[in-house]
Amino acid sequence: MNFLNHLETSRGNGAGSRNIRLATIKSFMRYMEYRVPSALEQIQRILAIPAKKTDTRLVRHLTAQEMQSILDAPDPTVRDGIRDRAMLHLCFAGGLRVSELVGLRIEDMLLQPQASVLIHGKGRKERCLPLWKETASAVRAWLSVRGEVGVPELFPNARNDAMTRAGFDYILRKHVHTAETRCSTRASKHVSPHVLRHTCALTILQATKDLRKVSLWLGHSSMQTTEIYTSADPSVKLEALAAVIAPKLRTGRFKATDKLIGMLKAAPNMRSKKTAK
Repeated sequence: MNFLNHLETSRGNGAGSRNIRLATIKSFMRYMEYRVPSALEQIQRILAIPAKKTDTRLVRHLTAQEMQSILDAPDPTVRDGIRDRAMLHLCFAGGLRVSELVGLRIEDMLLQPQASVLIHGKGRKERCLPLWKETASAVRAWLSVRGEVGVPELFPNARNDAMTRAGFDYILRKHVHTAETRCSTRASKHVSPHVLRHTCALTILQATKDLRKVSLWLGHSSMQTTEIYTSADPSVKLEALAAVIAPKLRTGRFKATDKLIGMLKAAPNMRSKKTAK
């Protein structure tokens, strides 16, 4: 409890971050309760610590125009720009987590006959995703200039080492800053790598109207995780609105009383008397 209070008071973490730390501690305690029976009473007290309630917010995502401005930001005439363009296209098209993107290897890409990519997701779960022709073209352009690199990862960094999560975050922030000059609405939104994943999910949901397909595409282990996108997708509400018969609005005309009409008629005379004085 002292540690959880320290997170909120000294480190300034919110309730969500506190709950994530608590969940990790509880996971470790469930592991320990079968290995240290003598501490079972203390472990049970820790497992009984409740999580704090948090606000449920809509997932942050980008519009099609905002997303396109970021994809167009890298310079396709230089090697790093070709790499960055392929990374951004692949991250958005596959709805990839950062760990999945930087962990991709060359053998995970299949460009013939149908372009696809093998994703190594969380919990050792793999999924194979088809790629748009535009995404496949961006990846082919990068492979043509990648050259001999000492690491098997598809996207190396500037030193030809494996790309890190922090490295991709820096690349994304750089191109987001460039995109702000082309799309004015983008400047008001904070864009993180996970926002690209959310944008991909909502794009698929709006196109298919099928949560199951979104769940399969993102590699979610539970449909409950995918349901957050139904709150952010306005098209789902519009369909429901169109299917329901709206209640009728009672029509009528405003009728002024004799007293109100008399006051309005007397008002010009009162103003003229005040002006004369």
